[in-house]
Amino acid sequence: MMEWRRMDAALLVLLLGHLATALEVPLDLLEGLPQPPTITHQSPKDYIIDPRENIIIHCDAKGKPHPSFSWTRNGTHFDIDEDPNVTMRPHSGTLVVDISRAKAEHYECVYQCTARNKHGTAVSNNIVVQQSRSPLWSKEKIKPIVVQEGVSLVLPCRPPAGLPPPIIFWMDNYFQRLPQSSRVSQSLNGDLYFSNVLREDSRNDYICYARFPYTQTIQQKQPITVKVLNMDAINDTMAAFYNDTDLFSEEPADERRPSFLIPSGPSSSKTVLRGQVLEMECIAEGLPTPEVSWTKVSGDLPAKRTSFLHYQRTLRIVNVSESDAGDYRCTARNQLGSVHHTIHVMVKAAPYWISGTPRNLVLAPGENGVLTCRANGIPKPSITWTMNGESIENSPKDVSRKVEDDTIIFTDVQTGSSAVYQCNVSNDYGYLLSNAFVNVLSEPPRVLTSANKVYQVIKNHRALIDCASFGSPIPKIQWYKDSRSSILEGDPYIFHDNGTLEIPIAQAQNSAKYTCVARNKFGISENQIYLEVKEPTRILTLPEYKVVQSGTSVVFDCKVKHDPSLIPNMIWYKDEGELPEDDKRFIIESDSLTITDVTENDAGEYRCLRNTTLDSVSATAKLTVVEATPTPAVVSERPDPPTDLELTDQEKRSVRLTWTPGDEHNSPIQRFLIQYEDSLHHRGHWHNLTEVPGTKTTAHLKLSPYVHYTFRVLAINDVNWSRPSAPSKVFRTEAAAPDDNPTGVHGFGTEHNNLVISWKPLTGHQSNGPGLRYKVMWRQNVEGAEWMTETVANSTKFVVSGTPTFFPYELKVQAVNDHGEGPEPAGILGYSGEDLPVAFPENVQAIVLNSTLAKVHWNPVPSKLIRGHLKGFKVYYWREHEHDHHKNNNNHPKQILTFSGNHTHGMLPGLHPYSRYLFNVRVYNGKGEGPHSPTQEFETPEGVPGPPTSLTVTDTDIDSLTLEWSPPHVHNGRITSYTLKYQPVNNSNELGPAEELDLPANKTSVTLSNLKYNTRYKFYLNAKTGRGAGPAISQEAATIVDEVRHVSPFGNVSSSVGEDGALISWEYWGPEKNVYVEYILKNSEGEEEWQKELVNGSQNIMLKGLKGGSSYRVRLVAKGHHDQPLHLSEEVLVTVPAVVSRQVDIATQGWFIGLMCAIALLILILLIICFIQRNKGGKYPVKEKEDAHTDPEFQPMKDDDCTFGEYSDNEDHKPLKGSRTPSNGTVKRDDSDDSLVDYGEGGDGQFNEDGSFIGQYSGKSASRDTAEGHESSEAPSPINAMNSLNSFV
Repeated sequence: MMEWRRMDAALLVLLLGHLATALEVPLDLLEGLPQPPTITHQSPKDYIIDPRENIIIHCDAKGKPHPSFSWTRNGTHFDIDEDPNVTMRPHSGTLVVDISRAKAEHYECVYQCTARNKHGTAVSNNIVVQQSRSPLWSKEKIKPIVVQEGVSLVLPCRPPAGLPPPIIFWMDNYFQRLPQSSRVSQSLNGDLYFSNVLREDSRNDYICYARFPYTQTIQQKQPITVKVLNMDAINDTMAAFYNDTDLFSEEPADERRPSFLIPSGPSSSKTVLRGQVLEMECIAEGLPTPEVSWTKVSGDLPAKRTSFLHYQRTLRIVNVSESDAGDYRCTARNQLGSVHHTIHVMVKAAPYWISGTPRNLVLAPGENGVLTCRANGIPKPSITWTMNGESIENSPKDVSRKVEDDTIIFTDVQTGSSAVYQCNVSNDYGYLLSNAFVNVLSEPPRVLTSANKVYQVIKNHRALIDCASFGSPIPKIQWYKDSRSSILEGDPYIFHDNGTLEIPIAQAQNSAKYTCVARNKFGISENQIYLEVKEPTRILTLPEYKVVQSGTSVVFDCKVKHDPSLIPNMIWYKDEGELPEDDKRFIIESDSLTITDVTENDAGEYRCLRNTTLDSVSATAKLTVVEATPTPAVVSERPDPPTDLELTDQEKRSVRLTWTPGDEHNSPIQRFLIQYEDSLHHRGHWHNLTEVPGTKTTAHLKLSPYVHYTFRVLAINDVNWSRPSAPSKVFRTEAAAPDDNPTGVHGFGTEHNNLVISWKPLTGHQSNGPGLRYKVMWRQNVEGAEWMTETVANSTKFVVSGTPTFFPYELKVQAVNDHGEGPEPAGILGYSGEDLPVAFPENVQAIVLNSTLAKVHWNPVPSKLIRGHLKGFKVYYWREHEHDHHKNNNNHPKQILTFSGNHTHGMLPGLHPYSRYLFNVRVYNGKGEGPHSPTQEFETPEGVPGPPTSLTVTDTDIDSLTLEWSPPHVHNGRITSYTLKYQPVNNSNELGPAEELDLPANKTSVTLSNLKYNTRYKFYLNAKTGRGAGPAISQEAATIVDEVRHVSPFGNVSSSVGEDGALISWEYWGPEKNVYVEYILKNSEGEEEWQKELVNGSQNIMLKGLKGGSSYRVRLVAKGHHDQPLHLSEEVLVTVPAVVSRQVDIATQGWFIGLMCAIALLILILLIICFIQRNKGGKYPVKEKEDAHTDPEFQPMKDDDCTFGEYSDNEDHKPLKGSRTPSNGTVKRDDSDDSLVDYGEGGDGQFNEDGSFIGQYSGKSASRDTAEGHESSEAPSPINAMNSLNSFV
């Protein structure tokens, strides 16, 4: 019984499967249509967040009405209102967590969103939120690694575990990636593997870096030092590295066959999920470096999805499928052998859709349908259904619904059965969750395709005409062509389930209007659609293979025919690349490509592509460029004149001229020039008629009537024009009526009662016959006026008298000869003569804008009173007087401002302030001015005055002066006061503090007291009116020097003469900064100038370059302002002694110095010899005295090695035996005492470890008596000898 039910369900699914096609309709286009919720956007299942940013968990849904949202966290309801850090976006279910007030780890949970409205409930995936982690590297002390050359090595990285895992790479201290090769490579876990090490692998900066992608942080491991040594070097450095160094491979590293570092053993296994990336690695060590290869034992590697990384050490297969399961073998091989490893790959699969996610179902009441959830996985997943987020078993019973494993069958659905169903497919490796709604609606058909849409298709191509529709139940689509007389069916039409009409091979007769009709039991909807079948684009002329010489031109033709209603576009390609736009040598025309000045780089394949909006065609051709063959030098000349001129095809107004070209003289003829002579009108004058290309020898000439033509031809090449050919026979054209009328017709008047009509006459060729004359026509430009006519000859104007003043006339001038009249002329408008205007502008008034500008207004004058062409208006204005001066009009001539055109106002600039002006306005035309308007007046307000006329300084005293001035020449109002400003000026022209005085208007002088003596002042004076202050006049003056205080600011002037020059010194207490020293020869004449030296603030100066044996007068000068007196010091007399020729100082001569050095060296040698002889046992008075006072405890000096006898260590600080030490600590001698102590400094003799004496010899002790010095015959010490030599030199 169960089996029969399953068979019935399968048959029902097959019968109802076509109903799912209605879900292709975009429901969002239908306003007001009820719709259960649909999740449109949600965060990924495994959602890793950045802990530094706010957490945003997305959940958006659509539905009508718009759904509301709620959330669960870790399986329980999440009350968002209770958490102040969490908000939900408006019109959305998206959560925003503000982590500025909370920690991100508090929100690491599993979230699920629910969207619901009255038609159902949709749920999101379980969203697992985890924050990204980038933990720090653990601190460790890494010992240097010393390895023997040739052995294998692994540098561990071991980065901290992050979320997501970090990206590993190795770099050096300079952030440069460490070079990798088939010998050195990085494994998948980040360790660095050396198949064998070389000496160049030694370095102290092997650094492993870990980059954490979410937080964009990079951390590094402590640098690893690797030192690679050969065996001898290891033995030498073993002790140095024993305590803190890892030593490897003490045995010599010989060549060896490969072995795997990873993976270990002969085989291993690996599990990968379907759709993910499979990466397997085999890293081998050996010497020489092994090569790694990969094979699949149970089949071939998938070529398109397989790649090899890390120098063949890693096998990578993307988008893994079940067929990739099996055994893979990696082989490492070198010269000494090979090794294998087998990896058994098992492919598992998280659940995946077989035929897509379950599709929404729209049904009408009483219809049937199915929801299908077809999925697969390894292992096979389990499928569970929920309705509106609740278990379907716990949902309300629905007799129309039946669940069969992965399918829900609906039969005879009713209104109110709308809901959202969730299909959950899961196995050990993951899950799938999908929402699909069932929407029970009663809707009439609606055609969704745009009305009157036009489809265009190329002839013989497939045509698809859409008719998207919606309705519940699903509408039935029918098609009609042109009229709706019959339904389209059968060949050549194909009808698709979604309503699309297909014509497999469209022809011209298929162009028509098509009507799409959608029907269901609730109504009908239709739409008109147009199909246009276009002609295909075809190439008529194909580009051909070309061989050209470099430097020449080449043309590729590509003539195309296309449908005239389509817009074509031509594109040329060279070797599949577009031609350069900036290369002007490539000339693209509508049907060809021209390349000028061809080069070797232009060789290649050229393709023309002609495309339209519907199709495109192309053709190719090859260009070969060869070297240009050298041509011998050619001498070119201008061509010979053409010959054999012949006239044929003679018509009334045309003739054909044929000729024979002359010799080109090695330069091709470019063109021919045809000239003619009119022996009837202009005998002896040749005129250019036309030019033709140099490839033609005939021309069809269009001629004028009534002309006696004689032709000649000239040829031109690159050199020059040829001589003219011999003239042709005369060809006479017949006379005819004129073809043209005169141009430049004008009508104007020279008097107020006449009209002058003028024109530009026709030329002789334009007359077309004898008896040329002109028919002049005119009439008043009013309705019903009659034309007046007059015919004149040999004239260019006609005068009509007795006309009204300035009246419009319509004018015509027609050409006439003995053979008839010319064409009907066009009329033009002219005017009779003008007269002076009879009216003036009215309502004239002026508006004063400021003290120098006024605006004049007037009303326009009626045109009939102007009696001519309005040219403009003139404003006459003049200043009558200034308020204060009451000047008469004669001193102020009238001024005129002209305003061209039809104006009603104008500006009067440049007026004088505080003045009375008179003015009037006149209109003028081409004849002249009309009467003036009544004279008006206006007054300008006060302005600022001009500067005072003069400012002088008088009565200058020690601390006062007087200023006098004259009032401004231009008052511009009533002067109310004067302002005086003054301030001192120092020697550097810097201004001091300013003083200001207000002076009454009736005052023209002022005396300033309490000024500083001998000080310059600058004065500014300006006048004021009620409008303000005018510009100032300035002056400078200085107070005089107090006679009592007038003393020189210089004192204690002195001089001294040396080898470098004369030094002048002084004291200065004056205020001036410009101080000079001046000097001149004592006996100089009065015309000579003093020489100057600027002091620059010091009080002494060295005068250089003075002549020896001469005397100079020297003085100091202090200079103030330009009009202040100079301050001079008293003059001093400086005498420069004459230069005496220097005597040669022998002590500075080189030869003398050399001689003295030689003598000193010789003496030194002699002294050394004497000293050696003495030490060898020569008998000296010192030794005789020592022998005379023999002490039994005294150890004498040995004669053979100049050392003292043995002595004990405990005697080191005792005095020498035989010497006596007094109580005061000084050492005294007998009268006969003498020893080597006398030759030391203070007796500080020292002894070497072998008892030898190392004390320094020096001069005798100062305590030695003079008598003893004379008695002794000792040899002097080397030091004394050098001192003696130095004193001698």
